[in-house]
Amino acid sequence: MGTIILQAQVESVSTRKDRTIKLSFSTQELKGKDAAQLLDLQNELVTLGINPKGLNDDEIELLKDAKFGIENIPETKSKSQRLRSVLFLTWKQDNKGFTTFQNYYDSKIEAFIEHYKKQLP
Repeated sequence: MGTIILQAQVESVSTRKDRTIKLSFSTQELKGKDAAQLLDLQNELVTLGINPKGLNDDEIELLKDAKFGIENIPETKSKSQRLRSVLFLTWKQDNKGFTTFQNYYDSKIEAFIEHYKKQLP
């Protein structure tokens, strides 16, 4: 899938319990293929560039070349916050039958603790 560049209106910005931010955008009416391309991105981690005046060619190239991942999370988060964020993304992709993230998180952390307790003499 290639780069998608479109104009959108910011409809809402809200904070969540885990200190992430939820953004909601709306676009002009899209044709079938364009709408399908966006729908295919649902629940995917993407790179987003926002500029009220539009992005220039240099900014677009910068976004195309951007590589984001676990190793690129800014160190402003503690290690435990980073782990929680990664577990949240993992749960969003496959909840393994857990109906809430908190239950999933508790289970994973408990398994992690038990694993390292077994390593102790």
